[in-house]
Amino acid sequence: MNAQKPPLAMPPQIAQATIQRLLKPISRFLRIQSASGIVLMACTAIALGLANSPWAAGVDAFWHTHVGLNVGSWALEKSLAHWVNDGLMTIFFFVVGLEIKRELVDGELRSFRKAALPILGAVGGMLAPAAIYLLLQGGREAQRGWGIPMATDIAFAVGILALLGNRVPLGLKIFLLALAIADDIGAILVIALFYSTNVSVLALGLAAAGLAIIAAMNRLGVRSIAAYVFVGLAIWLAMYYSGIHPTIAGVALGLMTPGRAWLDRQSLTELLLDAVDRLDGKIDRPSPHEQVRLVGALTLTARETVPPLERLEMGLHPGVAFVIMPIFALANAGVAIEPTSFQGVSLAVTAGLAQGKPFGIMLCSWLAVRSGLAQLPAGVTWKAILGAACLAGVGFTMSLFVANLGLEGKLLDGAKIGVLAGSAVSALTGFIVLWICLPKAVRPKPAVATEVPRRGTTHKAFPRTENRPQGSISFTKLNDSGGLR
Repeated sequence: MNAQKPPLAMPPQIAQATIQRLLKPISRFLRIQSASGIVLMACTAIALGLANSPWAAGVDAFWHTHVGLNVGSWALEKSLAHWVNDGLMTIFFFVVGLEIKRELVDGELRSFRKAALPILGAVGGMLAPAAIYLLLQGGREAQRGWGIPMATDIAFAVGILALLGNRVPLGLKIFLLALAIADDIGAILVIALFYSTNVSVLALGLAAAGLAIIAAMNRLGVRSIAAYVFVGLAIWLAMYYSGIHPTIAGVALGLMTPGRAWLDRQSLTELLLDAVDRLDGKIDRPSPHEQVRLVGALTLTARETVPPLERLEMGLHPGVAFVIMPIFALANAGVAIEPTSFQGVSLAVTAGLAQGKPFGIMLCSWLAVRSGLAQLPAGVTWKAILGAACLAGVGFTMSLFVANLGLEGKLLDGAKIGVLAGSAVSALTGFIVLWICLPKAVRPKPAVATEVPRRGTTHKAFPRTENRPQGSISFTKLNDSGGLR
C-alpha cells in the first residue's frame, strides 16, 4: 500500500508571482525602450542624411505643408511639423505622465527614502547643464535655450545599457529609469512655466474645467475610453489656446489615470470558476444567449482587474516608441551641417549635456548619500553611477522639443547640432565607463525542470464549487448587460 502523498505544494512560479508582477512592467518597459532606441537612431541618421542631400529643400517643404480643420469661420491650421510637435507628442507626454504616475504609485518614487537618490541626482543633472549653458550664452540672443540640455532621453539611454547585457545590475537600470522620469518632471515644469507665452486665463480655466470633468468621470466609474478621449481632445484644444504648450494636457491626463484596478483578481478567479462549473454542467448549463453574456462578463471582469494605468501604458508604449518618436526624429533631427555650424549655442548645449549632466548628477548623488538621505542601490558602485550619469546626458527627444520652443532659425539649427553632438559624446563616454567598471557577464545556470500537475488534477489554489466561500462572484450575479452588480 502506497504511503499517503502530502498536499500539493504551491508551484514555484506562482509562489514568486508577487515579485514577478512587480518587476514585469519595468522589464517590459526596458525591453521596448531598448529596441526603440535602435529605430530612433536610424530615423535620426535618415533625417540628417536628407537634410544634407539634394532633396533637403523638398523634405523641408513637406514638413511645412499646412494641414488644418475648418468649421464655419473657425479654423485650426498648422504645418505637419507642428502637428507632430503639438499633436502626436501629446500622446508621448501622456505616456510620460503614466510613467510618472506608475513610479509614484508602485515604483522608485513612491517613498522619499527610495526616491531621494534619483530625484536629487536629477535636480543636479538639471541645474548644472542650465548653469553651464547660461555661463556660455547668458545675455545673448540664444539665452532662452537654457532648458535644452536639462532632460534625458530614456529610449537612447536604456538602449545603450542593453548593449551591455546582463552585466548591468537591475538596481542601476532602475536608478537610471527613475532619474530620467524625474528629469521629465523637471522638463515638464520648465516647459509650463518658462516656455509659455500670452497665457489666456479663460482658456486655462476651460482646460481646468475639463480636468475636473475627467476626475468626476473617474469617481463615477465611467469606463468608456471614447468618452475620455472626447473630453481629452477638448482639454487639448483649450490648452492650445491658453498659451501653455498643449502637450502639458497629455501629462495632466496621464497623472490623473487611476493606478488601481476597479476589481481585484479574486473577482476574476471566482467568476472563472463559476463559468467553468456552468460550462461543465455542474451548475445549470447556460443557454446560447447566456453564454454570450457570460463571455462579455468575463471580458469586462478580466479587463477591469488590470489598472487603467498599466493597461494604457502597455497598450500605448509600442506605438509611442516605434511610431511617434521616430516620426518626431524625422521631423526635427534634420539639420544642415556646415564647417562653421559647431560654435556658440552648439558648444553651450554640448557642454551642458556631456559635462554638466554627469557633474551635477554625481555631485548631488554623492551629497545625498553622504548626508544619509539616500543610499546606493544594491550591487551598484560609484563608478557605475558615473557611467549612468554620463548616459543621462543623452538628451535628444526632450532636448529637441525644448529647442523648438525656445529658439528658431540659425540658433535652432545650432541647438540641434549641439543636442546631437552632446548626446553622442555622452553615449560613448557612458558606454566606455560602464564597459570598464561593470563585472563580466556570468553564464546563466541551466533551468531545472519542475513538476507540473497533470491535466485533470485540481490545484488547491483553485477550489471547486463545493469549496468556494459564500458570497463569491458567480454568473447569477451578472446583470443583463454583462456587468457586475
